[in-house]
Amino acid sequence: MGDCDSTISEVEGEENLIAAARHIVKALGSNKKLTFSARKTLAELGTQLSTIAALNETKGDGVSEIEDRLYAVEEKILSWEEDQSMIWDSGPEEASEYLNAADEARKLTERLESLCLNKDDDEYKLLHRAHNVLQKAMERLEEEFSHLLVENRQPIEPEHVSFRSNEEDVLDEGSIISFGDESIEDSLQRDSLSRASEEYILDLVHPDVIPELRCIANLMFNSNYDQECYQAYTSARKDALDECLFILEMEKLSIEDVLKMEWVSLNSKIKRWVRTMKIFVRFYLASEKCLSHQIFGELGAVCVDSFVEASKASMLQLLNFGEAMSIGPHQPEKLYRILDMYEVLSDLLPDIDALYSDEVGSPVRIECHEVLSRLGDSVRATFLEFKNAIASNVSTNPFAGGGIHHLTRYVMNYVKILTDYCEILNFLLKDHDEDDPSSLSPDMSPTNEEENKSSISPMACHLRSIASILESNLDGKSKLYKDASLQHFFLMNNIYYMAQKVKGSELRHIFGDEWIRKCNRKFQQHAMNYERASWSSILSLLKDEGIQNPGSNSISKTLLKERIRSFYIAFEETYKTQTSWLIPDHQLREDLRISTSLKVIQAYRTFVGRHGSLLSDKHIKYTADDLESFLLDLFEGSPKSLQNCYRRCPPKRNATIAD
Repeated sequence: MGDCDSTISEVEGEENLIAAARHIVKALGSNKKLTFSARKTLAELGTQLSTIAALNETKGDGVSEIEDRLYAVEEKILSWEEDQSMIWDSGPEEASEYLNAADEARKLTERLESLCLNKDDDEYKLLHRAHNVLQKAMERLEEEFSHLLVENRQPIEPEHVSFRSNEEDVLDEGSIISFGDESIEDSLQRDSLSRASEEYILDLVHPDVIPELRCIANLMFNSNYDQECYQAYTSARKDALDECLFILEMEKLSIEDVLKMEWVSLNSKIKRWVRTMKIFVRFYLASEKCLSHQIFGELGAVCVDSFVEASKASMLQLLNFGEAMSIGPHQPEKLYRILDMYEVLSDLLPDIDALYSDEVGSPVRIECHEVLSRLGDSVRATFLEFKNAIASNVSTNPFAGGGIHHLTRYVMNYVKILTDYCEILNFLLKDHDEDDPSSLSPDMSPTNEEENKSSISPMACHLRSIASILESNLDGKSKLYKDASLQHFFLMNNIYYMAQKVKGSELRHIFGDEWIRKCNRKFQQHAMNYERASWSSILSLLKDEGIQNPGSNSISKTLLKERIRSFYIAFEETYKTQTSWLIPDHQLREDLRISTSLKVIQAYRTFVGRHGSLLSDKHIKYTADDLESFLLDLFEGSPKSLQNCYRRCPPKRNATIAD
């Protein structure tokens, strides 16, 4: 009897000790100033004490004591069933108590499962009851888990992680078919993307609740409610990432929607896509994967699975837009935007491969590589279409004023911007060198010496081919002019423009100095041909042939007067015509005026000086200075007339001129 009393006394002493310890834990837990780490430690200690007490009760009194403990847990769990408020909104102490109760329900359920070997009715009823309590607890924890994820989502403004970009449109209004917009010159800019930014992890969920979320996740997984927890998490994070894309102004579009879109609207969406991809992958997805590890890191592969499942739809939505762009019409104005898309996706490929490195992420990884490949194919096809569009651009009427054709401006500005994509284009075109230098026009192809000095890059080969195609097209357009001098004038203007565009930009390193020298010689030749065609017949009137008296070398006054009058008529007609012609480049305009003036004025001074004694003032309509002044009016694109106009300067002669 003494031994029995001693045993009872020991059990009671142990129970009292456990009860006292649990009381202390509860008292300490009510202190609101405790850190979360201290509060978690107390909660774990309380759980262990409850388990020890439950085991002691089971050992001592069997199933009836388990039922008592289950009743206490059930009371705690059910007390929140009618309450519409959220447990975690009621404070850390209440949340900790509920977690402990739920964990104890799990342990009691496991204990009952181990005891129910003979399917005893009473024990099975108790087990069924424990399962119900545990299920209610898990359902509530699933609710709380979702609530914590949603309510503690961190508001992130896109400008906090955005990249500077130039919003200038690249060839937005121009069309390779019409080439009708002259305002694009020198205003074509591509979006700039910083390659120097590093990954930056953002707090997508408030860091204070991460330990709480991790505790709930661990408990739900340990209670075999892993699917419920997984689905709650992925659902909440899918919504968060959808909202992220919404904030970044990336709407959901089907391939059909993209293909039907007008270019102005589509262009804006492509620029937004390029910006969004870099922000979304480098910041949001990197942070999203970090969040999955913070919450599920102790649970194995689920941290990777949850990240992939949460982010897959958003990533595929973005890639779907890239695919739509790759299969759409290969319109030349889209090339820069497709190159931007290719560039950003290529830059992000290592990041995406790292984010989705596991087997479960392979569909996203593979799709990304395939979209990149299709974008590359689209670049090549669009590049070829650009060449075809230049070659097939037909004009039915000559270009007014013989100035720089819209086609020339468009093409040269187009290729000028391509220098920003040298690395990408050399990579994409290296196995597609369909244009051998020998196929270029003799004036634009490189010399053998130049070929031997350096290997021509794929991009250089293609751009020279484009210049050659453009030159050939311009030659055809020049033939629309009936006036041979205007044909040369037109080609002079346009080839000079091509040379200046190459010389004054990065194109110089691609085309080479030899190409520029050949281009210069070509436009200079056209300038000389213009002068011959325009002024040779006029200057021939200032020669003595045909104005001598018959059978004598003396000058006929009548023929002389007729000759000088014919010169003035021809000069005035040329003046009227060529003031309407246009040389947009100031330096070229001045050079051609000076060259023309030297020839005309020298011939006029000589002629008038030689025959001045035979001409009166009324026959000298203009002085040499007058003509020199008139020649300064040429090539302004503003037609003028010398009709009823007489000399503005007195004749520089001292001798009296006889009639």
